[in-house]
Amino acid sequence: MFSKLKEIKDLRSQAKTLQNALKDEHVDTSAAWGKVKVKMNGNQEVEEVTIDPELLTPSKKTDLENGVKEAINDANHKVQKIMAEKVRKS
Repeated sequence: MFSKLKEIKDLRSQAKTLQNALKDEHVDTSAAWGKVKVKMNGNQEVEEVTIDPELLTPSKKTDLENGVKEAINDANHKVQKIMAEKVRKS
């Protein structure tokens, strides 16, 4: 029983170490012809969103919405690849 508890404690420690390492990773991505940019850290937290003022008009609403969605999803996929690589190395 104690060996199981030790395994759980070790796994928690490894997870915390991985989480701390991922926090220092960052990905940058863009969408909508480079007019929407997203910066995300390795813990999948969006740190920055930059939108070209050209997209801030009612006629460009759909382009803006699609661009934000696309940029965030792309950043998420990039972070997931980084996570998988770090897990393989640990």
